[in-house]
Amino acid sequence: MSVNIILVIINIMEHKTPSLKIFNEIKNTAINIWKDNYSDEFGYVTEKLDIINSLSNYKDNVMICYRMFDSTNQYKMRNIISQEALEYIKNDN
Repeated sequence: MSVNIILVIINIMEHKTPSLKIFNEIKNTAINIWKDNYSDEFGYVTEKLDIINSLSNYKDNVMICYRMFDSTNQYKMRNIISQEALEYIKNDN
């Protein structure tokens, strides 16, 4: 395999850091979904929010906010976020 082909494959596989606007939008939407849809009786929501709040905007870290949900809540998030944020999620998956 030539070096050029390997570099193309690596570039395709590399995750891109979203803009700060997209990062904050996805992060805040995830926080709201956790707060609005789950009980924190046993600290489950607090645990998830601690993970989200510890994230920095580096590469695809923000995708943790999306991937920590089941398919129902991923669908909910996709219906809330902007088209720009949705494109980021679609391109990263």
